[in-house]
Amino acid sequence: MDPIGSSGIWRRIDLFEQAICVQANRGCRHSTYRNFFSTVSRLGDGPLWYLLMLALAASSPANATVAARMAVVGLAGLGIYKLLKRRLVRERPYISHARISLGTAPLDRYSFPSGHTLHAVAFTQIAMAHVPELAVVLVPFTLLVAASRVVLGLHYPTDVAAGAVIGSLLASASFAVFPA
Repeated sequence: MDPIGSSGIWRRIDLFEQAICVQANRGCRHSTYRNFFSTVSRLGDGPLWYLLMLALAASSPANATVAARMAVVGLAGLGIYKLLKRRLVRERPYISHARISLGTAPLDRYSFPSGHTLHAVAFTQIAMAHVPELAVVLVPFTLLVAASRVVLGLHYPTDVAAGAVIGSLLASASFAVFPA
């Protein structure tokens, strides 16, 4: 079975999204802008989420369950996005379009879906369901993670949107399978 990327579907979608990506990526010419989004992206690789899970687990037995739910959803998300990336083989914007520069090193080759956004949305949704006060920090951070992926030339907007949908579905499924 041929991957979707070989059929030309991605090329047509990529061209449609190219202008958005070029515009978002322009800021990478400035080191302060690039460094800010690169730092956000690196924190979204896991460090902030691991710290949050540890803090929740240490704060109370009920919150330890929240941290465990986040860890399980994180592992499920990792498996899903790796499977999709291997199957759908969408090249990253900086590879497909000469006008888009790479703002930071990618973690893997393909772009669809955004694993950073998937995990940020899933973890934020789970954490906020149990500790709503965290929304003031987590929602802006999640939005910055999602934006960073396009700004840094690593993802198209549809990669980010798909990651957000998958992350939300995983978080919702965790509540359906394991009610609070």
